[in-house]
Amino acid sequence: MEELSRLFRSAADHAADYRRSLPDRPVGASIDQSALADAFSGPLPSAPSPPEQVLADLVAAAEPGLIASAGPRYFGFVVGGALPAATAADILAAGWDQVATNAVTSPAAIAAEAAAGTWLKELLGIPASASVGFVTGCQAANTAGLAAARHQVLADVGWDVERRGLLGAPPIRVIAGEERHGTIDRSLRLLGLGADVVEPVPAGPNGAVDLGALGDVLRAGPPGPTIVCLQAGNVNTGACDRLREACELVRRHGGWVHVDGAFGLWAAASPGTRHLVDGLELADSWACDGHKWLNLPYDSAFAFCARPEVHAAAMSYTAAYLVGSGGGVPVGADLTAESSRRARGFAVWAGLRELGRDGVAALVGRCCALARRFADGLTSAGFEVANEVVLNQVLVGFGDDVRTDRVVAAVQADGTCWAGGTTWRGRRFMRISVSNAITTEADVDRSVAAITRLAA
Repeated sequence: MEELSRLFRSAADHAADYRRSLPDRPVGASIDQSALADAFSGPLPSAPSPPEQVLADLVAAAEPGLIASAGPRYFGFVVGGALPAATAADILAAGWDQVATNAVTSPAAIAAEAAAGTWLKELLGIPASASVGFVTGCQAANTAGLAAARHQVLADVGWDVERRGLLGAPPIRVIAGEERHGTIDRSLRLLGLGADVVEPVPAGPNGAVDLGALGDVLRAGPPGPTIVCLQAGNVNTGACDRLREACELVRRHGGWVHVDGAFGLWAAASPGTRHLVDGLELADSWACDGHKWLNLPYDSAFAFCARPEVHAAAMSYTAAYLVGSGGGVPVGADLTAESSRRARGFAVWAGLRELGRDGVAALVGRCCALARRFADGLTSAGFEVANEVVLNQVLVGFGDDVRTDRVVAAVQADGTCWAGGTTWRGRRFMRISVSNAITTEADVDRSVAAITRLAA
């Protein structure tokens, strides 16, 4: 047991040392994947290896290829670093090694999810009666929400999709903004509806759906099973659909509203941005990430559904051996596509306790202010900011597409900060996402200076 303690302490010490290095280390990896392949490859040893040596070999092999995505100057892919308490809770979750299928397999894991789910609904303004499935990411959350939608819109016309499948089923209309996230299309593929089912709605100047066009699309099709996908937080611009008006419009047509709020749903947690998601409570299902703006460890997202019984009907199953499955209040694996689930609720509970209501609001507000500081600094340097900065997303152009891509590549190679490239409305931009709890004004100013230097 002492050897086990030393091993676990060594792993925690390595992790802590890495975290302490983040403010000063280059953001990008020092070698590429092909070089890393040599460090990790080789024949599998025939004999067992001491755990301490395995850990040391892993650190030596991986360290040069780590991206400082948990650091204060990583602005790619809308991800934040994991909070200290949430990270420590995740370490405990690995050590406790619980399977969070239901309250029989781990009462503690399910209790943590229940408490954290209540807090999440309060922060986001989602009805308290809604169900919460703790899933891996917004892909899984969107799939769960759209599975619930598929179940209900077909049940409304007398079709049991879980028993009868889609062959011969009444057709389902799926309406979504033309600037929706790609996970919506993949969820539709996974659910057997196919990406071609989408009836796209044109977007307004900053990427939110045009309400007049939404009404036109709804009226243009026949009545029947209808799902409408709305968005809180355009992946490029941060724009949010006008949820209240859109939900009321869809409700008049008898449709189900699913909101993809991977990061933008957190606008509800801050008084300064809450108006951007006004009316979100009128939707039927919601998807939201925790490992983005809430700064939780990866493998943390949430599928909410206004009708828990529909959520469970779409996602749950029973088996003779699976004690605790089916019946009663749906929990754990009843609300996700996984049975062998890690206890991700411990980290969510810990992260929310660390921040508190005021801390979550401050995190959202601070990141939005820093995004505006980014935009102001780059505009002052003579570059084009293409979007209205309403949340934490900034799109920057450096002239033509070729030059923009060169600047993005130079910034990534330089190591001062990291930002990705994107295509929005036919043009290439640098995409800056400010999502980390430890990013400061000094980090933004240092990054603006580096981008300006490299662009010159």
